[in-house]
Amino acid sequence: MYLLENGNEMVEDIIEAIEDAGFDAEILPDSAVPQPKSQKTLSAQFRIGGMTCANCVNSVEGILRKQPGIKGAVVALATSLGEVEYDPSTISKDEIVQAIEDAGFEAAFLQSSEQDKILLGLTGVHTERDADVLHDILKKMDGLRQFAVNTTLSEVEIVFDPEAVGLRSIVDTIEMGSNGRFKSHVQNPYSRGASNDAHEASKMLHLLRSSLFLSIPVFFIRMICPSIPFISTLLLRHCGPFHMGDLVNWILVSIVQFVIGKRFYVAAYRALRHGSTNMDVLVVLGTTASYVYSVCALLYGAFTGFQPPIYFETSAMIITFVLFGKYLEVLAKGKTSDAIKKLVELVPATAILLLKDKEGKYVGEREIDALLVQPGDVLKVLPGSKVPSDGVVVWGTSHINESMITGESAPMPKEVSSVVIGGTINLQGILHIQATKVGSGTVLSQIISLVETAQMSKAPIQKFADYVASIFVPIVISLSILTFSVWFLCGSLGAYPHSWFDGTSNCFVFSLMFSISVVVIACPCALGLATPTAVMVATGIGANHGVLVKGGDALERAQNVNYVIFDKTGTLTQGKAVVTTAKVFSGMDLGDFLTLVASAEASSEHPLAKAVLEYAFHFHFFGKLPSSKDGIEQRKEQILSQWLLEAEDFSAVPGKGVQCLINEKKVLIGNRALMNENGVSVPPEAESFLVDLELNAKTGVLVAYDSSFVGLMGIADPLKREAAVVVEGLKKMGIHPVMLTGDNWRTAQAVAKEVGIEDVRAEVMPAGKADVVRSLQKDGSIVAMVGDGINDSPALAAADVGMAIGGGTDIAIEAADYVLVRNNLEDVITAIDLSRKTFNRIRWNYFFAMAYNVVAIPVAAGALFPLTGLQMPPWLAGACMAFSSVSVVCSSLLLRRYRKPRLTTVLQITVE
Repeated sequence: MYLLENGNEMVEDIIEAIEDAGFDAEILPDSAVPQPKSQKTLSAQFRIGGMTCANCVNSVEGILRKQPGIKGAVVALATSLGEVEYDPSTISKDEIVQAIEDAGFEAAFLQSSEQDKILLGLTGVHTERDADVLHDILKKMDGLRQFAVNTTLSEVEIVFDPEAVGLRSIVDTIEMGSNGRFKSHVQNPYSRGASNDAHEASKMLHLLRSSLFLSIPVFFIRMICPSIPFISTLLLRHCGPFHMGDLVNWILVSIVQFVIGKRFYVAAYRALRHGSTNMDVLVVLGTTASYVYSVCALLYGAFTGFQPPIYFETSAMIITFVLFGKYLEVLAKGKTSDAIKKLVELVPATAILLLKDKEGKYVGEREIDALLVQPGDVLKVLPGSKVPSDGVVVWGTSHINESMITGESAPMPKEVSSVVIGGTINLQGILHIQATKVGSGTVLSQIISLVETAQMSKAPIQKFADYVASIFVPIVISLSILTFSVWFLCGSLGAYPHSWFDGTSNCFVFSLMFSISVVVIACPCALGLATPTAVMVATGIGANHGVLVKGGDALERAQNVNYVIFDKTGTLTQGKAVVTTAKVFSGMDLGDFLTLVASAEASSEHPLAKAVLEYAFHFHFFGKLPSSKDGIEQRKEQILSQWLLEAEDFSAVPGKGVQCLINEKKVLIGNRALMNENGVSVPPEAESFLVDLELNAKTGVLVAYDSSFVGLMGIADPLKREAAVVVEGLKKMGIHPVMLTGDNWRTAQAVAKEVGIEDVRAEVMPAGKADVVRSLQKDGSIVAMVGDGINDSPALAAADVGMAIGGGTDIAIEAADYVLVRNNLEDVITAIDLSRKTFNRIRWNYFFAMAYNVVAIPVAAGALFPLTGLQMPPWLAGACMAFSSVSVVCSSLLLRRYRKPRLTTVLQITVE
């Protein structure tokens, strides 16, 4: 719809022009003009800085969910990321950033699910004049809906129509329109995230160095210098009413407290303003109490002459140790996301684009940013370089190492028409590939997305930490007040001797130090980090082993699996059906029989149908085809179009077979049920032959023509070589294996016997597979389903843990909780074992975190002092608190040593 600026006259001219062309025209009232639909909900990712514990996470999530237009928000402490679903017509990403910052945290937008929006980094754009020139260049481009230039960040955000203009065209136009002065590149959100991590670590290190530089002199003046006569005399000299040493300490500690420690005050204030509490509140309370007391004691001594003890070093050392702990924590948390970083690094930075002339001939090549590859581009892949995107080989032969994606160590041969995966390594020859999937559509991007989603999700056990965090700080403050009150009251009443504190101290100071130690030593961070860091490491480790976990909840459920249900075809078997025999039980010629069956099955997508078609084709044309692969495919297509009979009214009967009309006579191909439904009787000799096939684990396919039984075919689908040992391994792990199939009972029993499964459910229709899952769940058992096909997706969704074989369909993968990339059943054991190891680690993390607080708080409160004289100074309490959260993260990092279980170990087999 265009805006008409010249009023009614222009409208009348338009109507007249339309009527001159032979059509009627009239002006519609505004109400009749269809209004643009409201934009769909978008999902955006934000980096959130300044979170220290689970309570911070709860605060951010709570504030975001209160914002109008936000449908949902999930914040992850370990990754410092937030995933927000929002309506862009109600709230913008800048307003979301502002809401997070108002809550007391740093925020930055990373990426959005909006496909036609892109963020370009700019070089050469520094001033407003440069921005105006860029604005003029972009304004002239077709297909751009809107754009916004940010000279401060050297970025331009562009909304464009991908069908009208390509991303590479936008980048090229910016460069050419400015005569090479401006250059642009796609901002990679993962690189920006890594940059933010490095910036956060650098900032924390700078604060730590500054705090350490100022705190060491304070510590020396307090602890070491009084033992050195010359320096002690110098520090005791008066500077006005104060001693020189006290004045120097006051100045240095004030800088540490209010300049370096400003971040704690800001974060604590914002948390309290929103009605929540976090670790920063505890740090501020402890250090401020020590600082304020020391200042009051200094002033009191200056004006009265009585010198009470001063503890300036306490607040300075607490802040230093907390910063040290936070720095180590930032470094350790960075290690937990190593899996994502390694996956991102698989994507090559550049690609070699082959250029064509108008006639389609290759005339040259050009190196481009790999993020600018477009579907249909032909790319040159040199030996030793990475494949830039998913695609198909159009020229050349080589071997490609796909172990980083599939886990298969053997190089895979590639030739014309072979599929290649972006991020894999070309080992030998030069390849030309045509890009089919780029950007978020590639296999590698989907794997990264799955791992990120899993790391963002919360395991149900995390609710425990969230609850404890919500009440932790108020309880600690209450305990601190109680500690002070008990010690002070007992001291005032003479319940303990004055010798417990030295002559320069008093009951108030003695009680206050215990109280400050309680506040400082308590650590809610360790509880908050116990689950997310372990889940992060586990999902990354799983991805490295070809096991993609879709979330912490799936990871938690898998540890308690009681039943594993296997689909038969394509899961326990190789899914490559082969016709082993064909027998006619009528006067029809075998060749005519195979032509009839192939003509009917040509319209079916079922794996068995393809096997029948292949068998019939080779029966008729073996040895009559050209030698080259391209020639075979072309000739095959030509023969199929001429050789097969025309099939009409084709229909598939779920779980039974297919039917159609050929030469106006009904053809039935399927199992006994299909024959019985249509009144076709199977002769005894055919039934006997069929039973023999089924007893040998082969599927019998019956064929009827014009209401008469004609013959049958035996089809075998070989078992996967690892199927039997995996089933035995599951039994050793205390898990009950079940086989589920739509095949007949005899074939199902034969296959089950071969792999060692006693519990078989055969002749189950696709719709009934989910019912079998539910029947096993009735007694509270946890059920895992392993499948690969479209007909498995309801069962995968119904199961507590759905596991899709990587070579399966997109629908099955979408419905599953785990994706086994390598198409290897051994990964079922890996998935369950990884879940068990992860949650053992999480339980240990919680034990350490809870035990630390349960033991440390009473010790800090002085519970052991009456018996042992053990007193924990506040600065030492600060050091303990700093290292407690680091120890939990390091405990989670031990999962990186995980090794997938060897079947010989699971089966307790001794290899000589």
